[in-house]
Amino acid sequence: MRVSELVNEDASLISRRCWSDAGVYALEKRGIFGKSWLFLGHDSQIRVPGDFVQAYMCETPIILSRGQDGGIYANINSCTHRGLPVCRADHGNTKRFVCPYHNWAYSVEGTLLTIPQESEVCHKPDKSQLGLKRVPRVEVWRGMIFGSFDENIIPLSDYLGDMRFYLDAFFDRFPAGIEFMGAPQRWVINANWKLPVENQLGDVNHGAFLHSAIIPREAQDVIEKLGYSVVTTPGHGATFRLMPADAPVDDVAWGMEGMGGIFGGDEIQNYLREIQAQAAERVGDLRARMKGLTYGIYPNLSFLWSNTSFKVSHPRGPGKVEYWSWAVVPSDAPDHIKQVLRTNYSSFFGPAGILEQEDAEVWSQQFLGSNIDFADDRPYFYGLGLGEEKTHPDLPGLVSVTANEFYARHFFTRWRDDLRAVEGAL
Repeated sequence: MRVSELVNEDASLISRRCWSDAGVYALEKRGIFGKSWLFLGHDSQIRVPGDFVQAYMCETPIILSRGQDGGIYANINSCTHRGLPVCRADHGNTKRFVCPYHNWAYSVEGTLLTIPQESEVCHKPDKSQLGLKRVPRVEVWRGMIFGSFDENIIPLSDYLGDMRFYLDAFFDRFPAGIEFMGAPQRWVINANWKLPVENQLGDVNHGAFLHSAIIPREAQDVIEKLGYSVVTTPGHGATFRLMPADAPVDDVAWGMEGMGGIFGGDEIQNYLREIQAQAAERVGDLRARMKGLTYGIYPNLSFLWSNTSFKVSHPRGPGKVEYWSWAVVPSDAPDHIKQVLRTNYSSFFGPAGILEQEDAEVWSQQFLGSNIDFADDRPYFYGLGLGEEKTHPDLPGLVSVTANEFYARHFFTRWRDDLRAVEGAL
């Protein structure tokens, strides 16, 4: 089956094979993960020289490190001698990465420093040519570090485009920016990597049904009344509530609807009110009234505004995904406030979060549905709100109500085009 047969022209019909076919996954690795900007980590995780964290670009293991020169380095975690990982810790600080097999040692920047065995041979290898393979493009925006295997990819700021308008509505609220609090929580789900991405890209209307024990119908009514879904560039998107200009501060302020805001007491609530009081000055009147829901950056980075979590959907084959999830807090908040605000994330998301468990279950069930025999002639319907999206005088991109599935249609249009570009290369 050709790529053009998997997604129809307006992306209202999506073949089940998009989620389950090994050949499709092989095209995704080459055409999407080999050509896109992929999220690696945040500045706050590698603050000083020698700091490192592990990351992935699709299934390729990456060491993200702060060099002795203060620069940011991203190298494939594989020894150039026999391919073993030279770093086995998830994070830390070091001066050397050492292969356990023959003790080849690399600097934190990825340069090969020593080969113990070379003292016994006459012809010395050129160590300058044997360093760890470096990710050819690494760029940073608002502390967010991205890498790409494509040397010719457009600059990161251009790749993000108008999504910066919506991301800055969150990032710029905080005078010192944000930080990732602690190591990511990681867990494996028997699902295709795209469904978690789609879920967080704009699918906010399942909440009152799948999560009915936690999310009351009244909350969904507010989303339907005040909610917007936006696609800037296909594959990027944001959903948010635009609160009325006269809405009480507690209804607008970030963090108030989380567990930390609800149960944190006066000190936490006053802190959140102060952040909101400065919001208009920092991000403008319109964006100060934005109360975000879910954001997505193509291909596999997600952001949950209310629960302040960044997530990456790392593929591990067509039917398995390793989900990474970080809690995010204001960088200059006092430590005890950060600890309380972290509960906005941990109560509902992460592997033990109530909502996360329900999401993971349906993602797994969707993958099973994509493997059902004799159902290939019944593609999934993605046509809700077809053609209803339009421009908005104050909001960049195409805009519609949250029930419109155009965020997913645009994702699959881009997905289809990316796979078409490499279809004959395998």
